[in-house]
Amino acid sequence: MRITTGTDIIEVNRIKDSAEKFGDKFLKEIYTDNEIKYCEDKKNKYQHLAARFAAKEAVFKAISETLNNKYDIKWTDIEILSGTNQKPFVNLLKNIEEVKQIDVSISHIKEYAVATCVAILEV
Repeated sequence: MRITTGTDIIEVNRIKDSAEKFGDKFLKEIYTDNEIKYCEDKKNKYQHLAARFAAKEAVFKAISETLNNKYDIKWTDIEILSGTNQKPFVNLLKNIEEVKQIDVSISHIKEYAVATCVAILEV
């Protein structure tokens, strides 16, 4: 077993600019339908989109080095949802057998979104 981590921070305006410039093409390449719906229903949707982007990037960082390109993982294979008490969790839509447990924490303010991921991998 190996414990791995990943962290990411992003400017909310980068996501806002991409979403406004490329529209659905950008959103559908990065986010699942569930994520888009969740964020669209929020007052500060770009903060929520940025937080999910940062979380996905943190997950990539936590699992990719150990997996040595064994899997072709797309942005939409990693889904960040909200569970009990709005605590975010990772829903891997692609079966990655080495990932035994994964947890994510996200936070956002007007200008930035940040996420940290901790994963337990069997290698």
